[in-house]
Amino acid sequence: MPESVIDRIFEVFAQRGDNAYLGEPVSQQEHALQAAHLAQTDNAPAILIAAAILHDYGHLIHGLPEDIADQGIDGLHEEVGYRYLSQYFVEALTDPVRLHVPAKRYLCATDSGYFATLSLASVKSLELQGGPFTPDQIRDFEALPHYQNATRLRRYDDQAKVPSLKVPPLNTYRSALEAGLKTPQ
Repeated sequence: MPESVIDRIFEVFAQRGDNAYLGEPVSQQEHALQAAHLAQTDNAPAILIAAAILHDYGHLIHGLPEDIADQGIDGLHEEVGYRYLSQYFVEALTDPVRLHVPAKRYLCATDSGYFATLSLASVKSLELQGGPFTPDQIRDFEALPHYQNATRLRRYDDQAKVPSLKVPPLNTYRSALEAGLKTPQ
């Protein structure tokens, strides 16, 4: 029986999930699991829970060093992750993954208290990603079909940086990932 894409994703988390999460006090896998746990606690639909697990998957597969932002480079992890994941998962899952970085820019422009909640690493990456949206960019973002789930995902992302927080393991979210597949495997 061929290996499923979910099994391959789990293997990548097993191989690289302990990598540092770009200047934050958690690993890539801890961050993904915390984001998924926050989504589940928020009663988000399964597709958004799956997006929370996978929103930074591009960091695990782009092959760039962990300190890329310190080098003044935006690795475009959201695009890398989106391109890979969109082969297997529906747009309702992959669009929030692709849009979670623009969602940070959007929230900085539309929510007066949001910027103050960002970690130092997120502030640094915001600059590399283009800073807060302009009014035209806000309008364009709000016209996208999954922008609201992208902003929800962004807020889970921002909160998912708590060292040593106990959350359910990766396999807990297999059914949420399966719900987002284009075709059952």
